[in-house]
Amino acid sequence: MSTAFKSLSVAMVKGFLRDRMALFFMFVFPLMFLVVFGLLFRDSGADKIKLAVVGDGPVVAALERTGAVEVQRFDDQQAAVDKVKDGDLPAALILSGNDVRLRFAASDQVAAGTVNGLVSGVVDKVNLGATGQPPAFRLDQQPVEDASLKPIQYLTPGILSWGVSISAVFGSALTLVSWRKKQVLRRIRLAPISAFTVLTSRVVVSVGVAVLQAALFVAVASTPPFGLKLSGDWYPALPLLVLGTLAFFAIGMLVGAFCKSEEAASGAANMLVLPMSFLSGTFFPIENAPGWLQAVSKVLPLRHMNDGMLDILVRGKGIGALVVPSAVLVGFTLVVGFVASRVFRWED
Repeated sequence: MSTAFKSLSVAMVKGFLRDRMALFFMFVFPLMFLVVFGLLFRDSGADKIKLAVVGDGPVVAALERTGAVEVQRFDDQQAAVDKVKDGDLPAALILSGNDVRLRFAASDQVAAGTVNGLVSGVVDKVNLGATGQPPAFRLDQQPVEDASLKPIQYLTPGILSWGVSISAVFGSALTLVSWRKKQVLRRIRLAPISAFTVLTSRVVVSVGVAVLQAALFVAVASTPPFGLKLSGDWYPALPLLVLGTLAFFAIGMLVGAFCKSEEAASGAANMLVLPMSFLSGTFFPIENAPGWLQAVSKVLPLRHMNDGMLDILVRGKGIGALVVPSAVLVGFTLVVGFVASRVFRWED
């Protein structure tokens, strides 16, 4: 059995390495997203809000002291407002004596909310200072995470999990369809090799690919252009990596059990993986989504793999943070794997 397992595993690895398209989609394609998003958001934490200002006074001085605003001064009120209407600036602050007017672009709700809140807070503080009365309450604002964290540290775990899901789902689905189509499964069934040996050898290859993906992602993200710094130990993430691979492998087996061609399997896998990536917080936070959509996302294995990776690698949590994600991934694997085994076909 060990000889058959070794021979099958070596054959699968060789077949995988010879397939350049598979290598591209399992390593280069997900890595492209890491590079693009990492470069786009590399300096996002240092961005200042650009604000058109007409006039001067203590409000403007207080805004500049916050360090969050880049003031662009205008002599003409209409010119400043036109800049906002054209979408070049998010807002214009017009001061005339004690009169403070803010004109903002409602089309950009995020920027408008930020500017309104910032200007309102500064005006309140200046008014309080003008009365000479001490503040009744003092606000202490501090981030709960390390202040040195960069966007790449939040992007890497999610995109890594997504890359693992792609390779496991597509790898198992397309392999199963191809083997059935080429009568490989039929020959394996007639050979003195158990189905368990065949399955475990393919799983080992998938797990090995996932580990290589993780090493490659971390290596690239740690280079100077991106500056990844892991907040926690990396090794507790390995069990989560293995369990996530098993869950996505089970999805691929289910897809491969139903589909009769590589094209159909590829399309079905895309229909599952792409929506799951957007519903699991891979590319943007899911916290602002409707409640029912968040409930759906909690059923998906990618959501729990993302959360677990983030807790371990970014938030620096211990092994206890893996309990819930691991339990969900194991349960998902058992249920989907059982369904896949019931509908599995050796031949078309």
